[in-house]
Amino acid sequence: MVDETSAPEETFISHLFELRDRLLYGIYGLVVVLIALMIWPGPADIYDFLAKPMIASLPAGTKMIATGVIAPFMVPLKVTLLAAIIISLPWLFYQMWAFVAPGLYEHEKRLVLPLVISSSLLFIAGVAFCYFLVFGRVFAFIYHFAPQSISVSPDIENYLDFVMSMCLAFGVTFEVPVVVVVLVRTGMVELENKLDNQE
Repeated sequence: MVDETSAPEETFISHLFELRDRLLYGIYGLVVVLIALMIWPGPADIYDFLAKPMIASLPAGTKMIATGVIAPFMVPLKVTLLAAIIISLPWLFYQMWAFVAPGLYEHEKRLVLPLVISSSLLFIAGVAFCYFLVFGRVFAFIYHFAPQSISVSPDIENYLDFVMSMCLAFGVTFEVPVVVVVLVRTGMVELENKLDNQE
């Protein structure tokens, strides 16, 4: 006779194994991208690309400084890891989708899959918008008001912290359409009422 309580337990364990596999697949993909970026173009070139908006706004010949002992090594490595995570977002979101999809109804799948794809694309678009359109103007505005008595030499660690915060903020902001769609489709927000309130 089969123990009826064993079936839910086996299902729970199988879900844990599936979750473990999906996490490992996601990590493997991230590691592959990270290794590829370490080989080409390399951490130094990736950091130089990230620093272009800042360097362009500084006086000619000015360079950024590293005040930490291991900062010249760790900061480019962190930038490379950040780039690998951004590039791997579609793969990471796919692993998330592959884990939750079997438990969804067909109409839920039709909603979630486009959201997964659009979420990754919108986040990347937000980061790109921040880098190509915002950074240059922000840095030029800031250093335009720097007194002549100040020698501007930004620290690479502080610069990385600022860039990561800005990129994250813009990436999350670009996710607003996805959040609105989820709220409307789940019935938490009624679009008609929202439009009436705006009028």
